[in-house]
Amino acid sequence: MATNNIEGLLADTLSSDANRRMSAELKLSAVLQHQGSSEAGLTLSQLALAQDADMSIRQISLSIVLRKYVTERWSPYFPSFRGNSPSVEVKSQIRHAVFQGLSDSNRKIRSLSARTLSSIASCDWPDEYPDLLTSLIQLISSNSPDAVHGSMQVLTDFMKSDLTEDQILPVLRQLLPVLLAILGAPHQHMPLTRARTVSVFRQCVTALYMVKGQHPEAVKEATSTILPVWLDAFRVLLNLDPAQDLSNQENWDGLSVRIQIFKTLDTIHTSFPRAMVTYLPDYLNAALHHLQVIYSTYNRCYITASEDAPGSSEDEVVELPHLICPIFDFLSNVIRGGKAREWLSRQTQNLGTVEEMWAANANAFVAQEEDENQTYGVRAAGFELLYTLLDRSAAQVCTILQEQLQRTIASSYVARDGGAIDWWKALEAALAVIGSHAEDILECIDDEIDSGRAKPIDIEDLLANLIPSILTQTRKAFVFASQFAKLLPLQIAGQYLEAAAQVLESNVAGIPVKLSAVKAIHNFCEGAEDSAVRPFAPRITQDLGPFLLVTTEDTLSLVLEAMSVVLEVDKGSWLSQDLANTLVIAVLEVWAKNNKDPIFLSIFTEILESLAASRANGVYETVVKQALPTLCTAIANAKPEESWIAGSAIDLVSSLVRGAPQDGLGEGFFAHLAPCLFNCLEYAEDRDVVQDCSQILSWSDPSSTSGLDHILRLVAKLLQNEDESGGLVIGDLIIHLLRRVGDSVLPVLPELLRGMTQRMLSAKTATFLQSLVIPFAFLVYNQADSVISLLESTQVQDRSALDIVIHTWCENAETFQGFWPTRISTLALSRLYASARPSLQNLTVKGDIIVKPETKNAPHEFTSIPFPVKVLKLLVRELRSDGESATIPGGGFEVDSDDGDDQWTEEEQQHQGFKEDEFAFLSEMLGPRGANFDNDDILYESDDEDLKNDPVSRINMKEHLIGFFRECATVNTNNFAANVDRLSMEEMLVIRQVVGK
Repeated sequence: MATNNIEGLLADTLSSDANRRMSAELKLSAVLQHQGSSEAGLTLSQLALAQDADMSIRQISLSIVLRKYVTERWSPYFPSFRGNSPSVEVKSQIRHAVFQGLSDSNRKIRSLSARTLSSIASCDWPDEYPDLLTSLIQLISSNSPDAVHGSMQVLTDFMKSDLTEDQILPVLRQLLPVLLAILGAPHQHMPLTRARTVSVFRQCVTALYMVKGQHPEAVKEATSTILPVWLDAFRVLLNLDPAQDLSNQENWDGLSVRIQIFKTLDTIHTSFPRAMVTYLPDYLNAALHHLQVIYSTYNRCYITASEDAPGSSEDEVVELPHLICPIFDFLSNVIRGGKAREWLSRQTQNLGTVEEMWAANANAFVAQEEDENQTYGVRAAGFELLYTLLDRSAAQVCTILQEQLQRTIASSYVARDGGAIDWWKALEAALAVIGSHAEDILECIDDEIDSGRAKPIDIEDLLANLIPSILTQTRKAFVFASQFAKLLPLQIAGQYLEAAAQVLESNVAGIPVKLSAVKAIHNFCEGAEDSAVRPFAPRITQDLGPFLLVTTEDTLSLVLEAMSVVLEVDKGSWLSQDLANTLVIAVLEVWAKNNKDPIFLSIFTEILESLAASRANGVYETVVKQALPTLCTAIANAKPEESWIAGSAIDLVSSLVRGAPQDGLGEGFFAHLAPCLFNCLEYAEDRDVVQDCSQILSWSDPSSTSGLDHILRLVAKLLQNEDESGGLVIGDLIIHLLRRVGDSVLPVLPELLRGMTQRMLSAKTATFLQSLVIPFAFLVYNQADSVISLLESTQVQDRSALDIVIHTWCENAETFQGFWPTRISTLALSRLYASARPSLQNLTVKGDIIVKPETKNAPHEFTSIPFPVKVLKLLVRELRSDGESATIPGGGFEVDSDDGDDQWTEEEQQHQGFKEDEFAFLSEMLGPRGANFDNDDILYESDDEDLKNDPVSRINMKEHLIGFFRECATVNTNNFAANVDRLSMEEMLVIRQVVGK
């Protein structure tokens, strides 16, 4: 199609006549779909370059039509590809035309060409477009500001998304001097172009860091020659007054260079800290100076909103928060690394201005009450900086916070008396600052008092004098008081709770103040003594109840969490039957509207469990009477495609079970639940309800099928399920069944064990295999002879069931997870060894891996060893993992490093870069030689609570194994001496050492 025809269609797409515009769009779409679309794509690229064409035609050609052509017709690489890809020759011509657009005299054409070329490059480079990088460097090296502007946009995108470290390194020496020259020519190149050079340089630094391990000498040489030149340039640029960039009323493009520099400084400090050492004081001073200079502008444009920020001349967003956050990040990382002590000792006072600036971002606070859930921005970055300062110089920072707060209080009162409507913003933000770091500040106060020094900040004075006077005016006052609840005497804590309750009951208090009161109640209930909160608990619960029905999303979550912690006060002993009944109705109504939200569901279950766990007279029965029928109805009526309804209802029933008293679930609980539950479990599974087995055994459905039979059907269904992720619960379910029903399961035990054994042959995942083996381990530990006899007499696919179980057990024992499962496996294996059954002695199982250098790529081969020998190997391994670790060599060697450790203090050099108290804390967390990482009690805190109380969990496994080995050695159990001789040398030494003690 002729160029002027496409040009005419493009012009018509801009027509004000809707019919004409629609007709042109349809025709243009048909042209691009036609077999001759290659010619159309080439025509579009040429039109974009035509200097005599109308500018609007050129722009629409590039910005919409050509980019659409590339994404839909260029290559299957693009998800929206529709076929009719152009030929190699046409692609080359289009790329050439678009590349020429990077040097166009019009800025918009250059930017649009850059975007289109970036899309093409993501697909074609390097295979079909190998000379792109070289061409870009040549264009950047030209003296044309237009060409540099266009090519830098492509290169920036290119470096971020397409180039790997190995591809960047070869062009560094050619590229970086050109970039530095552009950066240093502010009169020739636009600020955004210069900012892009810094962004590309940062990618280069990251690439160097990524290959430092593979090419240490080359990287060391590169950083020693490249980094100082750039760091000098950054120092010069940051010494220029930032006020001149802010004074530009048209745009803040000049800030973009500073933004990229501080981001890059942070990257260099992280990657090559040694290169930064001599520059740090200058950079830190520059960072602080920037914050001081820009504060007034930030206040006008972002806090009081009395002025509008001008933004950027291009599509890139340039805002003050984009500069403040990298500065905060840089300061935080440097201070955290301990490389700024001397500077910090001189400048901490000046950081009060910094704290004031970011703390006063009150609009962000009003928009988001939950400080910890804020999106990352000035406020979050500022909080992180304050946390770092408190960590390094707590007392000094607290003193500054006290001084700053007193100034803020005074200025806020002056503003209030002067009639300012936003007088509260700075004060509320200051309270947010201190309150959000309450834990660290309280720790600092305690440390100073213990050391005989004065308190650096007087929180008690604030709680006694300031906060009560502004409770009804400044909503943060409630939250602040609650964050320091542990400092409040009982009487004052009661006064605050009384005030919070009054706010909830008030008809004039606004929603923000009421939500702050809810947040305060949450904190008081968590931080204050139960004796202070208990008198208010019934009243607060009644006040919170109506909020459940009228709040949504974040506010509902806040109210639910507050309700949950209130119910935990004194274990809910203050609840009345009427109040519990009202709460259950409200919670279930809210659950019905939000039963698909897992976060809400977790809180619903906590609330119902707390209600059920209350030992107040008649409360448990009231909760069950009100909740169980509703939940059973939901389980029974849930459609298969709405499985989450039944699942969440079962979760809530489980919470009732967990809160039940020790004497059982109560008469009729399971009879009411069982029909709908077992019907639902045809499609889903949940073992938490299998708790009161006496009710299960005594219940039967109208067809006389018992509860136990229904559970066995569920087990059979799980065993047949090919999706093993859905069968992970089977082991726990069977274990609970075996532990609780005792001999009642004996009539069906042979078929149950046969089904489990048969499933072992096809099971694939380690977790599912564990769920099949552990029930056997439990049975062996408790009834070894009976279970072995049963397995010996059972045949599964022409193999002895005993052979299948033992082989599966031995091959997977080392991968078992969980505190109780690993213990029951170890105990059962020792029982099997001691049984000396001939059928076990004759079994051979997989032993150690056979290492053959000439067949290292071949499938692994293993030795075959007798089962008793394998048991000893597994028991030795368990003993070693439970005992002392292998000796860690004390010697070592030093390597030259860029981590800047030469700047550590003598104290930090003695403690691997930490202060002595920090190192002691870390050592305590890890335990001796990292023992806590080998401590099952720590690693498996999520184990079933019932199993934690099982006698197996209280056995001293180390003493048991040592006693087992000594007894076997004494009586030569199962030919113990001969079996030990078949162990590895290391394993024999362990046993001989144990036996010889």
